[in-house]
Amino acid sequence: MDMADGAAKPDAAVVRDALGVGVAVGLSGFAFGVTSAGGGLGLLQTCALSLLVFTGASQFALVGALAAGGNPYTGAAGAFFLGIRNAFYGLRLSQLLALPRAVRPFAAQWVIDETTAVTLAQPTRRAARIGFTVTGVTLYALWNLTTLLGALGAKAIGDTRAWGLDAAGPAVFLALLAPMLKTSTERAVAGLAVLLGLGLLPVLPAGVPVLVAALAAPVALFASGRRGPRDPQNLDKVSKDKAKDTSEAEDKAKEKAKAMEEGR
Repeated sequence: MDMADGAAKPDAAVVRDALGVGVAVGLSGFAFGVTSAGGGLGLLQTCALSLLVFTGASQFALVGALAAGGNPYTGAAGAFFLGIRNAFYGLRLSQLLALPRAVRPFAAQWVIDETTAVTLAQPTRRAARIGFTVTGVTLYALWNLTTLLGALGAKAIGDTRAWGLDAAGPAVFLALLAPMLKTSTERAVAGLAVLLGLGLLPVLPAGVPVLVAALAAPVALFASGRRGPRDPQNLDKVSKDKAKDTSEAEDKAKEKAKAMEEGR
């Protein structure tokens, strides 16, 4: 069903939900600012990442790799591959939002996990546009403001690892990702990616485990395709049983109708 055909949702409710996501996630930009400054990036570099890149998982991946002493190109590659998912979000959102061509280049900057989640949860195109816009504006403004504050306050906080602030971004990303893993294949991809990423941390340079973890998707899909239906005979049996139940229900309905007619 097209979104335009869905049930209406009050604009105030959409704005409330969008503001909730935007404010909650936007405040974690402070953690990025502190982590980035603690990892050796300057104030301008840190703020430029939030202004231009504006995708938390990629930003944390880059500064994390740099802080661990990894190669800048490797860290950038890991951040790039994490950010590719936003391109796929954009393909879906472009159909749902149907924005004017002149607006699309500006809206593309806000195509991230949070705006996608809020947009896809809306029943109508109007609600989707409101949710996308409010989430995007709120999150972009707060993320950049708190990034600046975090970078400025990094020296006062001291060692970011002692505070665990570097885990804030990945934690938010996982919180958004987890509800989307509905099928066994999706959960298998996520689980295998975690195993690859964590298992290879001690043996590969910083930033490389993230790239290797991308192999989880084709491996899991290949295994799922090879496995196929576990027992075709059981599937046929289930289909036959359903057909039998339907036929019996129809016969009972006919008998009941016939009895009512005879009673008259």
